[in-house]
Amino acid sequence: MNNNIYKYPTLQVAESLLKEAEILNPGRWVKHSENVALAAKLIAEKCGMDSDKAYVLGLLHDIGRRFGVSYLAHVYDGYHYLLNLGYNEAARIALTHSFNLMVLEDYIGKFDISIEKQEEIRSLLASTKIDDYDLLIQLCDAMALPDRIADLETRMNDVKSRYGSYPQEKWDRNIELKEYFDKKCGTDIYEILNVSIK
Repeated sequence: MNNNIYKYPTLQVAESLLKEAEILNPGRWVKHSENVALAAKLIAEKCGMDSDKAYVLGLLHDIGRRFGVSYLAHVYDGYHYLLNLGYNEAARIALTHSFNLMVLEDYIGKFDISIEKQEEIRSLLASTKIDDYDLLIQLCDAMALPDRIADLETRMNDVKSRYGSYPQEKWDRNIELKEYFDKKCGTDIYEILNVSIK
């Protein structure tokens, strides 16, 4: 690991990393990442968080997909990729964004990494102290489609249709996250994001 003093990259570097990743593995995940970043920025602006930081962390949350089409592997790969670049905080977000209950079993999708790597993620989740940026990216990840920012139910039903299920506890936790940021912002975040509920 290098001695980079920054916990996350500048916006210019983050955009460059995402563009490079898109060349390596083009896909809808890139637009999804941009929408996560936009939602995070808008919410952060309203509730007194660092909106530039939120945007960068949103852009890079799925950066592990640069290594190819994958499922749980993108979490492991993204975490280690950013950690090796010296961006410890961005690496943490790449890890925590898929686990709003902070347990390995929380993941929706294939467990396409070795048992040893799964255990490493389990251990990391157990020892990681999260903050409002982790919570914000978890929430925005649960609202961002490739073509737009949607309400939670629309996005979660999209995931459910692709993977066959969506655990109720995880669903309920996303609702709790929205309520937390509604209160933190002093308004319904759907208004901030111009989201209409169908």
